Formats: sequence, C-alpha cells, structure tokens
Amino acid sequence: MTRTFQVTFDAHDPAALAAFWAKALGYDVEPPPDGFETWADYADEIGLPMEDRNSLAAAIDPSGDGPRLLFQMVPESKVSKNRVHLDIDVADPTAAAEHREAAIDAEVTRLVALGATKIAVHGSEHQTWTVMQDPEGNEFCVQ
Repeated sequence: MTRTFQVTFDAHDPAALAAFWAKALGYDVEPPPDGFETWADYADEIGLPMEDRNSLAAAIDPSGDGPRLLFQMVPESKVSKNRVHLDIDVADPTAAAEHREAAIDAEVTRLVALGATKIAVHGSEHQTWTVMQDPEGNEFCVQ
C-alpha cells in the first residue's frame, strides 16, 4: 500500500519560501480553508496571535499528484548541508548533451531570477546537474 506524504522545510519566512517553491515547481500556494477569502481572515476568525501568523505555509501541486510542501517557522538558522534535497527535472535525458544543458541553463536562469543561488555544476557527458540553494539556503538540484 502506498502512502501520501508531504515534504517539510524549516524556514525563517514560511510564506516567502512557499511562494518561491510554488513558482519554482509550478505549484500553488495553498489557499485558505473554504469560506475564507484570505489566510488573514482565517487567522482573525480563529484568534491566531499576530506573531504566529507566518508560522506555517504550504505549496501544493494543482493537479494533486505531487507532494504537499510545508514550510514551518523555526528560530535557528540552517547550519549544514541538507541530508535530503529536491531534484527538479527539466532536461530530456534522451536529448543531445547541448539540448540538455540548454534546458538546465534556462531553468537555472529562471530560478535565480526568483531568488535562488547557483552553487555548482556537476556531471559527465551523459548527465549534468546544477546545485542551487533556495532563498533560505536549502540545496536542490536542477537536472
């Protein structure tokens, strides 16, 4: 039996990180519960204190196929390399090397414009990937 799951990120600014990943993956920022126009309206209704209003945010696959990404506020900063990371697949693995590299380069350029940082390029003639960091320093790869 398969299980559904979500991927959870620690964050300083959950709403901003959810917005970045929604744009990066073609996801949507999770909308507020039914009956509420905004998350602020929902927070007002349940009496959520102002200091807790950006404690969680999520990005969801509009098709419902991909995992939910949850961003939770934590006080500490990231201090080491991720033990788990996301790979964003943009290149056709059967295409010629120059076409794969062009697809990766175009996506890297788009993600840098959204706030990511390019760290390194790795690979061989058969596979290339670019290591990047999201706006809070979480590593991911574009391949």
